[in-house]
Amino acid sequence: MVNTCYLLNKTPAIEHLLDEIDSTQAKIDAQKPYENTLWQTIQEKLKIEWTFDSNALEGSTLTKGDTYFFLQEGLTVEGKPLKDFLDARNHAEAVDYIYQIIKEKRPITTGLIKSFNSLLLSGITHTRAINHLGETINKPATPGKFKQLPNHVLQHDGSIHRYTEPIKVLDEMDFLCQWINENMHSEHAVIVASMAHYNMVRIHPFDDGNGRGARILMNLILMIKGYPPAVIRNEHRRHYLDALRNGDQGFFTPFIELVATCIIDTQKIIITDLNN
Repeated sequence: MVNTCYLLNKTPAIEHLLDEIDSTQAKIDAQKPYENTLWQTIQEKLKIEWTFDSNALEGSTLTKGDTYFFLQEGLTVEGKPLKDFLDARNHAEAVDYIYQIIKEKRPITTGLIKSFNSLLLSGITHTRAINHLGETINKPATPGKFKQLPNHVLQHDGSIHRYTEPIKVLDEMDFLCQWINENMHSEHAVIVASMAHYNMVRIHPFDDGNGRGARILMNLILMIKGYPPAVIRNEHRRHYLDALRNGDQGFFTPFIELVATCIIDTQKIIITDLNN
């Protein structure tokens, strides 16, 4: 029986986007060896912008300028929460960890995903949560550990969306990693990365860091296969959340198209920086 949460859909529109991505990537790869020092600077720029947008999607108050200033100079900005700076530091270190994983050719495993969560929550003592009475509370952070209690989210239409039950998380995450490793070298990386992201959000295996972790996982897959990260911009937050909700109805095309478009946007930035 096919797990409908992992259906690989390639519409003509998606095929067109994939062709554009591959054609553009070939041009970048042809130029990259001659711009080694510049390429390192471009990677640093992408890391900072990815860190800003990924954290902003989760409610960080840091501006893009704040994020650049903190990650380059190590200085915080007055009036901003310490947690937002910890989140920025942790996310940047998680991106650095991606390059290490790629260099060591490590497989994607449940343990690896847990290690990313540990990095993302390093130094975080408490996370915000909603209790059974609907009240906002602070609960102790559990970096790198799967959730022990159910989690859910209140959606814009007033409905409550419940994620995978804790008792099923380990099996679901093991299946996700197995599926990624089985498909990553036979299907297009953009499709596999998009579906991996969707399914990690669907499972929501941790108490905190699920969105950032899903975007890390997605981009790890893309970068293993030689593509740049898909930076989902904060200004596209509503489109992003709507596309994820479409996935909950078994309609994955909008999310795959969104990820593909974000990769193309990253490629345009790279080409501009390489040629300036």
